[in-house]
Amino acid sequence: MELAQVRLLVTDFPACYRFYGEVLGLKPQSGAEEGPYEKFSPAAGSAGIALQDRAMMAGLLGEVAGSVAGHRSLVVLRVDDLDAYCAEITGRGAVLTHGPAPLTDRMRVAHLKDPEGNLVELQEWLLLRA
Repeated sequence: MELAQVRLLVTDFPACYRFYGEVLGLKPQSGAEEGPYEKFSPAAGSAGIALQDRAMMAGLLGEVAGSVAGHRSLVVLRVDDLDAYCAEITGRGAVLTHGPAPLTDRMRVAHLKDPEGNLVELQEWLLLRA
Protein backbone atom coordinates (compact mmCIF):
# COMPACT_ATOMS: atom_id res chain seq x y z
CA MET A 1 0.00 0.00 0.00
CA GLU A 2 1.16 3.52 -0.80
CA LEU A 3 -0.29 6.86 0.19
CA ALA A 4 -1.13 8.58 -3.08
CA GLN A 5 -2.36 11.96 -1.83
CA VAL A 6 -4.30 13.92 0.70
CA ARG A 7 -7.44 15.34 -0.92
CA LEU A 8 -9.23 18.45 0.31
CA LEU A 9 -12.91 18.98 -0.45
CA VAL A 10 -13.32 22.63 -1.40
CA THR A 11 -16.16 24.94 -2.35
CA ASP A 12 -14.23 27.71 -4.14
CA PHE A 13 -12.05 25.57 -6.41
CA PRO A 14 -10.43 28.41 -8.44
CA ALA A 15 -9.35 30.31 -5.29
CA CYS A 16 -7.84 27.16 -3.75
CA TYR A 17 -6.17 26.28 -7.05
CA ARG A 18 -4.46 29.69 -7.12
CA PHE A 19 -3.44 29.37 -3.44
CA TYR A 20 -1.73 25.99 -3.76
CA GLY A 21 -0.25 26.73 -7.19
CA GLU A 22 0.60 30.41 -7.19
CA VAL A 23 0.96 31.31 -3.51
CA LEU A 24 2.55 28.12 -2.11
CA GLY A 25 4.33 27.34 -5.39
CA LEU A 26 3.26 23.71 -5.74
CA LYS A 27 3.15 22.24 -9.25
CA PRO A 28 -0.31 21.41 -10.65
CA GLN A 29 -0.58 18.09 -12.44
CA SER A 30 -2.93 19.03 -15.27
CA GLY A 31 -3.76 22.75 -15.10
CA ALA A 32 -7.47 22.21 -14.34
CA GLU A 33 -7.95 25.66 -12.78
CA GLU A 34 -11.75 25.34 -12.62
CA GLY A 35 -11.74 21.78 -11.28
CA PRO A 36 -13.38 19.57 -10.38
CA TYR A 37 -10.04 17.92 -9.47
CA GLU A 38 -6.35 18.79 -9.41
CA LYS A 39 -3.28 17.29 -7.76
CA PHE A 40 -0.38 19.50 -6.64
CA SER A 41 3.16 18.30 -5.95
CA PRO A 42 6.18 19.92 -4.35
CA ALA A 43 9.51 20.00 -6.19
CA ALA A 44 10.78 17.06 -4.10
CA GLY A 45 9.18 13.94 -2.69
CA SER A 46 6.29 11.84 -3.89
CA ALA A 47 3.47 13.06 -1.63
CA GLY A 48 0.81 15.31 -3.09
CA ILE A 49 -2.14 17.47 -2.17
CA ALA A 50 -5.27 17.23 -4.28
CA LEU A 51 -8.34 19.44 -4.47
CA GLN A 52 -11.78 18.00 -5.13
CA ASP A 53 -14.89 20.07 -5.75
CA ARG A 54 -17.13 19.57 -2.68
CA ALA A 55 -20.39 19.69 -4.69
CA MET A 56 -19.17 16.96 -7.05
CA MET A 57 -18.27 14.68 -4.15
CA ALA A 58 -21.60 15.42 -2.47
CA GLY A 59 -23.33 14.30 -5.65
CA LEU A 60 -21.38 11.04 -5.66
CA LEU A 61 -21.81 10.20 -1.98
CA GLY A 62 -24.98 12.03 -1.10
CA GLU A 63 -23.66 12.76 2.37
CA VAL A 64 -21.01 15.49 2.13
CA ALA A 65 -22.38 18.72 3.61
CA GLY A 66 -22.18 21.95 1.64
CA SER A 67 -20.11 23.84 4.19
CA VAL A 68 -18.03 22.92 7.19
CA ALA A 69 -17.31 24.61 10.50
CA GLY A 70 -14.06 24.46 12.41
CA HIS A 71 -10.72 23.07 11.28
CA ARG A 72 -11.05 19.67 9.66
CA SER A 73 -7.63 19.26 8.10
CA LEU A 74 -4.00 20.24 8.45
CA VAL A 75 -1.72 20.13 5.42
CA VAL A 76 1.96 19.91 6.40
CA LEU A 77 4.76 20.98 4.08
CA ARG A 78 8.45 20.70 4.96
CA VAL A 79 10.75 23.46 3.71
CA ASP A 80 14.53 23.92 4.00
CA ASP A 81 14.52 27.59 5.05
CA LEU A 82 11.30 28.60 6.82
CA ASP A 83 12.08 32.31 7.02
CA ALA A 84 12.96 32.59 3.34
CA TYR A 85 9.90 30.57 2.24
CA CYS A 86 7.58 32.63 4.45
CA ALA A 87 9.00 35.84 2.98
CA GLU A 88 8.51 34.43 -0.52
CA ILE A 89 4.88 33.37 -0.04
CA THR A 90 3.81 36.48 1.89
CA GLY A 91 5.15 38.41 -1.09
CA ARG A 92 2.68 36.43 -3.20
CA GLY A 93 -0.27 37.16 -0.92
CA ALA A 94 -0.13 34.54 1.84
CA VAL A 95 -1.10 35.71 5.32
CA LEU A 96 0.63 33.92 8.19
CA THR A 97 -1.51 33.29 11.26
CA HIS A 98 1.42 32.08 13.39
CA GLY A 99 5.18 32.06 13.21
CA PRO A 100 7.74 31.42 12.07
CA ALA A 101 8.44 30.19 15.58
CA PRO A 102 9.92 27.18 17.40
CA LEU A 103 7.52 24.30 18.00
CA THR A 104 10.06 21.95 19.61
CA ASP A 105 13.84 21.91 19.90
CA ARG A 106 13.87 20.03 16.58
CA MET A 107 11.34 22.01 14.54
CA ARG A 108 10.27 25.53 13.60
CA VAL A 109 6.83 26.12 12.11
CA ALA A 110 4.55 28.72 10.58
CA HIS A 111 0.81 28.45 9.98
CA LEU A 112 -1.56 29.93 7.42
CA LYS A 113 -4.96 29.11 5.94
CA ASP A 114 -6.02 28.42 2.39
CA PRO A 115 -9.06 30.22 0.94
CA GLU A 116 -11.38 27.54 2.40
CA GLY A 117 -9.91 27.87 5.90
CA ASN A 118 -7.87 24.64 5.78
CA LEU A 119 -4.80 24.95 7.98
CA VAL A 120 -1.37 24.71 6.37
CA GLU A 121 1.69 24.12 8.53
CA LEU A 122 5.14 24.89 7.16
CA GLN A 123 7.92 22.99 8.93
CA GLU A 124 11.68 23.47 9.06
CA TRP A 125 13.39 20.51 10.65
CA LEU A 126 16.39 21.41 12.79
CA LEU A 127 19.42 19.36 13.74
CA LEU A 128 19.43 18.22 17.34
CA ARG A 129 21.49 20.55 19.44
CA ALA A 130 23.97 18.77 21.69
